[in-house]
Amino acid sequence: MGRIESHRDLIAWQKAVALVKRCYEITKTFPADERYGLTQQLRRAAVSVPANIAEGKGRGTPNEFARFLTIASGSLTELDTHFVIAQQLEYINNTTLNEVVEQIEEVGRIMTGLRKSLR
Repeated sequence: MGRIESHRDLIAWQKAVALVKRCYEITKTFPADERYGLTQQLRRAAVSVPANIAEGKGRGTPNEFARFLTIASGSLTELDTHFVIAQQLEYINNTTLNEVVEQIEEVGRIMTGLRKSLR
């Protein structure tokens, strides 16, 4: 395994950025009247995940990094909730929901492992 020099080297960050991209792709299909509603909430929550991973890594201490990973985890659960609401409103189908939830859960598992490694 290579040395972790930057937040960009973290698999959690890389997968979280991929999740942001997927979120933007999905929300492009939402009704225009959701632009400042659910679309904005989903995108904000998604972007928060890799941003908090990066900020935590940049803080330089394991305790600070763990704290920001916890914040990122909160954003992941928020993102999950927003996608369930989008499915309930019939903006996405069950297949899309299941695919994005799988991505969310993967990022969550990786961050949990990373947080445990900081103890």
